[in-house]
Amino acid sequence: MGTTHVTTQIQSLTRRGKAYRAEFLVDTGAIDCMAPASGLKAAGVKPEGKAVYEMADGRPVEMEYGFARVSFVGAETVAQVIFGPEGCEPLLGVVALENTGIIVDPASRTLRRLHAKPLKKANPLTGLAALAASDSSFSNRSNQHRHFP
Repeated sequence: MGTTHVTTQIQSLTRRGKAYRAEFLVDTGAIDCMAPASGLKAAGVKPEGKAVYEMADGRPVEMEYGFARVSFVGAETVAQVIFGPEGCEPLLGVVALENTGIIVDPASRTLRRLHAKPLKKANPLTGLAALAASDSSFSNRSNQHRHFP
């Protein structure tokens, strides 16, 4: 499957400072958005905390994050944004997509607005819990495959 990019604008919550605007990789495997730290700081976005993120190669990396207005294809939301390293490719994460009711069409690799945002999302664990409750052998098998750090 190919990649999808979209022009995205990041602004501080107060809209002070010049917005950071760039082509962002739409990454449905990323939870949060990410942009170079210098661009976010120039846009007036302030670091609010630090979190550990898993990179594409599996390495855990601690990075700062903040909150900002994220605008793309005529939609705007407030989302958590990661202060990425200089030169990083900006990422548009799945939270910003879901907040705006926009999905990636897998056939055309384009962004598509849903006719309505769902208020209730199916929980994949609900089905698993129901299966485990009804089948004790399933519960025993699943206990053998736990991988906790």
